[in-house]
Amino acid sequence: MTSPSTPRSEIIYQGGKLRLIHYKATGAQRFAPVLLVYALIKRAFILDLEPGMSVVENLRSQGFEVFLTDWIPPGERDSWRGLESYVRQDLANAVSAVQNHQSREQISIIGYCLGGLLSLLYASLRPRDVKSPVTLTTPVDLSLTRLPLNPMAYWVERQALDFVKTFYGNLPSWLLKGCLMATMPAQYFMEFWSGLPDYNESDHYAKASQAFRLWLESEVPVAGQLLRELMLDLVNENALVRGSLKVGYETVNLRRLVSPLLNVVAEFDTVVPPRSSLPLLNLVGSEDKRNLVFPSGHVGVALSDRAHTQLWPQIGRWLQSRN
Repeated sequence: MTSPSTPRSEIIYQGGKLRLIHYKATGAQRFAPVLLVYALIKRAFILDLEPGMSVVENLRSQGFEVFLTDWIPPGERDSWRGLESYVRQDLANAVSAVQNHQSREQISIIGYCLGGLLSLLYASLRPRDVKSPVTLTTPVDLSLTRLPLNPMAYWVERQALDFVKTFYGNLPSWLLKGCLMATMPAQYFMEFWSGLPDYNESDHYAKASQAFRLWLESEVPVAGQLLRELMLDLVNENALVRGSLKVGYETVNLRRLVSPLLNVVAEFDTVVPPRSSLPLLNLVGSEDKRNLVFPSGHVGVALSDRAHTQLWPQIGRWLQSRN
């Protein structure tokens, strides 16, 4: 596990609720830089956990300059922050920082889970900035019929959200963890430790148990306004699919996204089930688009041996062919 700044990396931008970490390509840079956008509900070091289990290292070894979003947890005074702050400000500033650092007009973006959703919103609002987006286990169709039946559905109630925002300001990390645990009580440890329901990697994970356990405990608060928008607009109204989602004053139109798109879906994902991710291709305007269904769980796409020997080289080749 690496800290935000190590001898092999540097922080090139910090502002709002974001630090941007740069990792140089191993050897000569051969392709457009990649911005890795992680989710807001846990810390990003899962993508650079340790040698042999690092998405960052995998991409670096393929000739990519890698930039990782290290989101800063919101404080008590940040409850006002919503999609506009995270997408049109923080993520937009990160893209600009990569463009300036690399002297490139376009960059590639890989978004993971909620980070994939943020990336998708940005690529739809600013399509000229994004060369080849890759969405990874990304929730798209968030109607309750697409989601697992679990206690998280309770939070679509406006009264519950109002209570959380009034009483806590933000969704506390301990409450978030409780909700996450409740969504997958029987499969939580199986998926998060092995990544594949039928693929035993316990010996391999045991070697990284300390770093991995740190990540498992790394839930962070969710800004109150963002929680409302996620649950009321995206889940209750399914506004992204219906074409009515607003980020600030702009309405998100996924048809504006016309660049090549790779949508990676984890076949055994119980956090973001495939039926939530697969509809994306029918919503975007891209002609060059593909669903890649990989036999893994939600975390296995980042940690499993099979992901590092098969999935990430395949993602790299897809980006290289569209460089």
